[in-house]
Amino acid sequence: MTRQATPQPEIETTRLVLRRPRLRDAPRIASLLNDYEVTKNLARVPYPYTMQMAFDWLVRQKREWSPGSITFAIYEKREGLIGFCGTHREDRIPEIGYWLGRPYWGKGYMSEAVRAVIEWYFASSNLDTLVSGVFHFNAASLAIQKKFGFTQTRIGKRICLAQKAEIDHIETELSREAFYKALETL
Repeated sequence: MTRQATPQPEIETTRLVLRRPRLRDAPRIASLLNDYEVTKNLARVPYPYTMQMAFDWLVRQKREWSPGSITFAIYEKREGLIGFCGTHREDRIPEIGYWLGRPYWGKGYMSEAVRAVIEWYFASSNLDTLVSGVFHFNAASLAIQKKFGFTQTRIGKRICLAQKAEIDHIETELSREAFYKALETL
């Protein structure tokens, strides 16, 4: 008997729908990521970014998911796909990562998506911690993390494929308690 994977949940916010990415998203992903101003902020995304890279990445997305390993495509209800937010496990604690296409910066979309994913993560798991981080120059992303209660744990180094360099990386951590406390102040 073959076991079916449970369909990935969708999260709906005021302006966004977060759902499993689809192969037909490849052209939009390639278009948004073929922008150095976006990819210079991401560790594992090369520049230039091609349609084939987007397609290959989508094909590798697993059907299985858990709160500690899930990818949500971010859809603005009128604009369509505008970015991604999800968790993955590189170490013992899941890490949240996210990116947004440049035309959508500064409009609060990423704060809306990150909040929704973190709320879902804590509601869907018994895990009490989430980690993240940003390259030292990415003040906007760090501001989102601080807004939701992340605290800096150290400065390390991470490879940035787009910049072809090892760069200072501010590493952060969020507890369940700190997240809910931060929400009280918003």
